[in-house]
Amino acid sequence: MGASAKPGAVHLTILERVDAARAGFRSLTEAVDTTVPAGRMLMQLLGAFAEFERAMVQERTSAGLAAARAEGRVGGRRPKLTPAQRADVVEHVTAGRRTAADMARLYGVSDATISRTLAATRTGTRTAAPTAPRLDRGTGPLG
Repeated sequence: MGASAKPGAVHLTILERVDAARAGFRSLTEAVDTTVPAGRMLMQLLGAFAEFERAMVQERTSAGLAAARAEGRVGGRRPKLTPAQRADVVEHVTAGRRTAADMARLYGVSDATISRTLAATRTGTRTAAPTAPRLDRGTGPLG
């Protein structure tokens, strides 16, 4: 199921397929039985509530990200190389003093990181680290 699919609609489609197969859903632990009208209605209501909750979560997430952006915070992973290190990589590799692999080993990053840095320089893409505080999960041992 894709992220754009509505969970309630998918849920009802599954129930329709079960019904078309002349089968029903009967929960052994809850009072849900889709072979009777009340059970079908309950399942439709549960699907509607699930869809509503998903929409509310999306709305809260969007509002939180917008508020963070308004405060100047930036989301995403921190760059592996500082702007000074990036400039050093570009200088040494373009001048032919060192290979990209040498620079990758020197700074403890992958060859792909060096390749992306060089490509960004050639295309004029911004490669400087953001100056605003980042959106971190926290400062604890796992954050």
